[in-house]
Amino acid sequence: MSVARARSAGRRVIVLGGTSEIAIEIVRELQRRAPREVALLGRSPSTLARAAESLKGAGCRRVITLELDALQTDRHAEIIGEAFDRLGGGDIVILAVGILGERGGLPVDVAGAVEVLQVNLVGAGSLLIHVAGRLRDQGAGAIVVLSSVAGERPRRDNVVYGASKAGLDALAQGLGDALHNDGVEVLVVRPGFIHTRMTRGLRPAPLSRTPQAVAGVVVDGLDRGAHTVWAPASLRWPMLVLKMLPRPLFRRIAR
Repeated sequence: MSVARARSAGRRVIVLGGTSEIAIEIVRELQRRAPREVALLGRSPSTLARAAESLKGAGCRRVITLELDALQTDRHAEIIGEAFDRLGGGDIVILAVGILGERGGLPVDVAGAVEVLQVNLVGAGSLLIHVAGRLRDQGAGAIVVLSSVAGERPRRDNVVYGASKAGLDALAQGLGDALHNDGVEVLVVRPGFIHTRMTRGLRPAPLSRTPQAVAGVVVDGLDRGAHTVWAPASLRWPMLVLKMLPRPLFRRIAR
């Protein structure tokens, strides 16, 4: 097995945001390649239990669940420590915490907008820092961070969500550079429009995909030792063009 291949070969998988449809599909894709033991961490015990049963049905030989709230940052170290201890360590950590919130420019629901920032950036960032420290201490591991193309250049129709993902994306990229010589790899995933519960009722954007399609891109990225992947991969080029557009033109078309 090559060094690059070994990045997706870890037996122990920890999912932060354990009810995420994309994260569950990533675990399924990993399980198709080799047996896994999984810890699912999230807010809803009943939804976590259903996700755990689905993974057991897919062949995962052990799945545990733990309650975790992204907003309770004072408990993150304790709960993440419990997940690592119960699995005997961690090889792959998937960070899939996030909420969409109100769409548009200046928020009407200010409290809701603040919650989006707290969950997607502060809470998710806290979790990322804690798991990065655990993996550094054990000298190996991979972190998959579910970002979004919305974070590459936030548009006027999703200002708060885009800003929150931009912050998380930057933190993940920076930590990936900082940990590169410590045996810890960070893979940032930038999906476009994905058909999930979170996007139900929204008009699909061009190049929309399913969680299963994202999972394939992620596992391939782990195998290649990539630091960033787009889902689909073809999104990379139009997003590059959007990032380079002069602001007056970007304001007119990026809605």
